[in-house]
Amino acid sequence: MRAERLWRLICGLAAAVLIAAAPAHAEKADRNKPIQLEADRVTVDDAKQISTFTGNVVLTQGSMVLRGDKMEVRQDKDGFRQGTVWGNLAYFKQKREAADDLIEGWSERIEYDSRADKVQMFTRAMLKRGQDEVRGNYISYDANSEFFQVVGGTKSAGAKPGEGRVRAIMQPKPKDAAAPPSAGVPLKSDDGPK
Repeated sequence: MRAERLWRLICGLAAAVLIAAAPAHAEKADRNKPIQLEADRVTVDDAKQISTFTGNVVLTQGSMVLRGDKMEVRQDKDGFRQGTVWGNLAYFKQKREAADDLIEGWSERIEYDSRADKVQMFTRAMLKRGQDEVRGNYISYDANSEFFQVVGGTKSAGAKPGEGRVRAIMQPKPKDAAAPPSAGVPLKSDDGPK
């Protein structure tokens, strides 16, 4: 009986983490903003619609920012772009629609699909919203459906205790029901996890 209660508590906490950490819709106005890219070098393959940027790469579109050491951008026939960013660590930031806060993420590889409005982060992934954060080996969120997933990595030989697990930090919600969940949390940008 005690094991069953413990299992219910663990399942309830896991569900609370996913619900509390799930981002709201990404800033929709970003799609209509121009894309600005900076890098040390660029190669463009017009036939395949692939551009590769290397060296201190920064992509900005409205409130969305992607940074890394290398970025590959593909464009489909309808003009939608898919980007993959690699770095140690690559960085993603975007303002939430109708909210006064940001979603920020770091990982070794970040994939962004503008058609699906989906971000996937692979290896040493971390996602922050205000002071709440979640870490895992893989993090995915779909801004359209607000579906959010975090997966821990497989524990390999020689791994440190706790590696391979999903970790989350959630701040207590204000007791005043009228206060928005992000009240008192200033907007800030950070270039890496703490």
